[in-house]
Amino acid sequence: EFEERLITLGVPYRVIGGARFYERKEIRDAVAYLRVLHQPDDDLAFERIVNTPKRGIGTTSMRSVMAYARASGIPLTRAVEELVGTDELPAAARRNLRALMADFERWREAARVEYPSDLARMILDESGYTAALQRDKSPEAPGRLENLKELASALEEFETLGGFLEHISLVMENAEAADGEQISLMTLHAAKGLEFDVVFLPGWEEGVFPNQRALDENGAAGLEEERRLAYVGLTRARQVIEILFAANRRVHGLWQSAIPSRFVSELPQDLVETISAAGLYGSGHSGYGRGFGGDFATRRDGLVHDRDEDALLPAWDGGERTSRWTNARAPNRGPGYMRRGGGGAIRGRAPVLDGEGYTVSRDVPARFAVGDRVFHQKFGTGTVTGADGDKMEIEFDHAGLKKVVEGFLSKP
Repeated sequence: EFEERLITLGVPYRVIGGARFYERKEIRDAVAYLRVLHQPDDDLAFERIVNTPKRGIGTTSMRSVMAYARASGIPLTRAVEELVGTDELPAAARRNLRALMADFERWREAARVEYPSDLARMILDESGYTAALQRDKSPEAPGRLENLKELASALEEFETLGGFLEHISLVMENAEAADGEQISLMTLHAAKGLEFDVVFLPGWEEGVFPNQRALDENGAAGLEEERRLAYVGLTRARQVIEILFAANRRVHGLWQSAIPSRFVSELPQDLVETISAAGLYGSGHSGYGRGFGGDFATRRDGLVHDRDEDALLPAWDGGERTSRWTNARAPNRGPGYMRRGGGGAIRGRAPVLDGEGYTVSRDVPARFAVGDRVFHQKFGTGTVTGADGDKMEIEFDHAGLKKVVEGFLSKP
């Protein structure tokens, strides 16, 4: 998710201690399946998945297929279709290739009615790819399965498979790091020994950090290990550190409510200021009062000062979580902000870098005309090329041509 946003906005970045998301083997494999489905003459993609996972199609058989394809001037998938009806290949290879081609034919039919995300899950399951990773006992296997779930979630942002594959092409074109300064992305484990002037620590929510699996499997020892990692993250910053937590987070395609990590309450209150949006922890989280908001700066007197309304509010004190957040307003933020990525941030006493959110509006006169420059939180800056009611057609600088809802747009 972070990588996609950075690419869309044209922000150079690098991944430390690992591969970029779309460069990971399991992601490349999954995307190759989708490419073959969408464009059957993509020989490179077909070569990648024809025996992934293992399905009894040997190297010798594939050499015969490739030789026939070159001699005939046809794509590999066409060569397979012609050869499985002959005796040019061993019986086992013919049987397995015939089954694979039947799978693609079935998936191609499903693509007419299924959403791209559901189609991807279907392919990963029916191809045996998911089962192969589930049988894999290596320590990397669980992470690879999670990456595939994240890929399926990313597909939910696209109405068509072709649109997603165009996006992937954009991602791969920008894979080479640009010269000059870059944002560094890394895990807390990979951050050990490194220091930066400014550090962002997202995902400080219960169940995410500390990780629920670590607590379930290792109890108190797991909690202490997570706390140690929190210390590692906090000590990577030379000047400013920003901790972020969301009110709602999408997990495997489903939106879930969240509350700030217990580690937030352990931070020294005289060294932090709090920035948050109104009502994020309202209904369903009465332990935090009716909600909280505004831009807050922690003072040495133990009180939180609301700079917008010149009011003093009690600070969140240690582990006590009852009525510590008081209802307040967050100017210039709306439901769209709170639903998608909304939450709060706790940071050092550097100047506040405050973002904006946009309320989705309907049944109002169009705010933008053809030729206007606009900004979209996902796709970045672009130019309006057409409009149909509240549906706007935008040529984005980095994301290409997209159709979006007018309410999600603002002036750049």
